[in-house]
Parts: sequence; structure tokens; C-alpha cells
Amino acid sequence: MATAHTPLDQRLEQILARRDELESLLATAAPAEYAGLASEYAGLESLVAGIGRYRDVRREAAGIEAMLADPAVEPDMRSLAEEELRELQGRLPDLERDIRLLLLPKDIADEKDAIVEIRAGTGGEEAALFAGDLLRMYQRYAELKRWRVEVISLAESDLGGVREAVLGIGGNGVFARLKFEAGVHRVQRVPQTETQGRIHTSAATVAVLPEADEIDVEIDDKDLRIDVFRASGAGGQHVNRTESAVRVTHLPTGIAIAIQEEKSQHKNKARALKLLRSRLFEMQRAAQATQRAQDRRGQVGSGDRSERIRTYNFPQNRVTDHRINLTLYKLDQVITGDALDEIIEPLVAEDQAAKLAEAGA
Repeated sequence: MATAHTPLDQRLEQILARRDELESLLATAAPAEYAGLASEYAGLESLVAGIGRYRDVRREAAGIEAMLADPAVEPDMRSLAEEELRELQGRLPDLERDIRLLLLPKDIADEKDAIVEIRAGTGGEEAALFAGDLLRMYQRYAELKRWRVEVISLAESDLGGVREAVLGIGGNGVFARLKFEAGVHRVQRVPQTETQGRIHTSAATVAVLPEADEIDVEIDDKDLRIDVFRASGAGGQHVNRTESAVRVTHLPTGIAIAIQEEKSQHKNKARALKLLRSRLFEMQRAAQATQRAQDRRGQVGSGDRSERIRTYNFPQNRVTDHRINLTLYKLDQVITGDALDEIIEPLVAEDQAAKLAEAGA
């Protein structure tokens, strides 16, 4: 058990002292300062609660240890106390780990909504069909999480697959979970177009960006070129004869985004700017912390079969995440979104363990 004067204890005392200080400041804060102080106070809430649970267990264990030090304790009582002490001591490592996780530097993007981009990669029409499967998987997963889903852009293939789809997904901690989906997803199965029953391998790419607010990224109007044109081709859900489609080009970076999903030119422009802002925000994050957040091009890669994070083998009903060597024989449940958490949860745990190790915790 940790002693009373470990570096962790000293850090916890500092946090509790800051909490008390914030309570005093909030009581007399001017309106201009109140929001910032209240936000910092709220940010300490989970950590303070964790400290309370941790200290309660330590205090209880210390009380039992003191009782067991008395040679006059009866054997039956001693046996019960020893059993209870073992249970309490067994809980302490997990409680301490929870605190150390809460002490890690926060990624401001983790609580943001997400932009999910899905593109067919190597494999032609079969890759597009698989990209459609991934699109439906994320839509269903978001539905199970009670997240909000908006189709920002959709370009379908001739056989009903997806050449490219962009989703906006909103809710509690969306980016923190979906960011692990970024990369190349490989599929092995007999395509609908295969007449001889041979298994083919194809791929689709997924990029996950934190949805940026105007406060995160300021875009100067003079840095933009706005072009309007007629919506046309697969993916234009409301193809018409008016120039409602919009292409927004960010001149400093060369990023160009075309949206044609809505009949309204104004709505298409708003969607394009939303996506542009998120891509620029992710570029900023990548530049500031390349070891923790790759830029969009690094996430997507080339779409080649070799750059894979996960393989979906339909004949064996097997899905394998190569980053953590996890294999599940329930692909049918993963691809519907129902069992996707069984992959995401271990990825989150692995990420937390890596961060703790890096922090020397």
C-alpha cells in the first residue's frame, strides 16, 4: 500500500487544495472570470471523486491493519478482518490506476464530435461494397450509443456500394472512441461479382477527425475560393438543374471540398466549411503532437492492402485487429456494429496503458 508521503499523495493534496481554492474564488468571481473558473472546477470533479474513493479504501484498510496489530483480537474476528483486508488491498491498484489515468494530460479533441470519412480503396467494386458495409457499421454503432449521425457527403458506386462517404457523428466522447477506427480496413470474402466462388481481398480506408468549432479554427474569407456548380452523378441525392453544389478551396493548404447533398447552396456551403474546419484542426493537432495524432493523410494511407489495421474474413466469420493482435470469431456481429465495442474497448485500454507507461506511472 502507498505510504502517506508518496509523490502521488503530494499531487493529490495539490489537486484538493486547488479545488478548495476554486470554491472560494467562485464565491466572489466577477462575471468575466466565472465561466473559466467554473469550467476548471467541473474538470476536477471526476478526479476529486476518484481521490475520495481511493482514500476511503486506504483509510479502511489502515483501520483493519491497526486492529490486527492487537494480539487480543479473537481468532474468528481476526480471520474475518484478514479476509476483508485482502479484498480492500486488492481494490487499491485499480483505484490508483484510475487516478493516474485522470491525471494524464487531456487531449482536447477527445470530447469532441467526429467527422468519419470512408473511401473505397484497392479492389474496385468489391471495395466499394465493403466501404458501404463500414458505413452502415458506424451508423448502427452510433445508433446503439445514442449518438447523432448526419450524412455530410455520399458518393455511391454503380452496384450500390460507396466510393466515398463522410459522416458527422455527435455525442458524448465520440472522437475518443472512434479515433481508433482510423486506418486501412481489409476484407476477405467472395464478392457478389465473382462467378467461380473465389475469395478476393480488397480494402477501404477510414479517417476520423475531431469536429472543430469556429473557436478552434479561424478561417479568413480571403483564404477561400468558393465555386458553385450543378450537382450530378451518383451521390447527388437531389440532382437538379440549379447550381446548388459547392466547392470550397482553402488556398493556403490547397484543401478542396465539394458538397452536393442538399438542394440548398447555403446548406452545402455550410457542410463544406464544417468539414474544412475539421481537417484544418486535425492538421494543427498533428503538427503540435505528431506522436499522439497523425494527420489525415497518415491516417488514410494509400488504400493499399498492406497498410491495414484490421482484417474482416467473412468465410471464417473472423475479424482481427492487427494493432493489438485481437481476433474475434463474430464478424457478423462486428460488421453490424453490435460487437464493435469488443474491439474498441481493448484498443482504449491499450492506449491508456501506453500513456501510463510513457508518463512513468
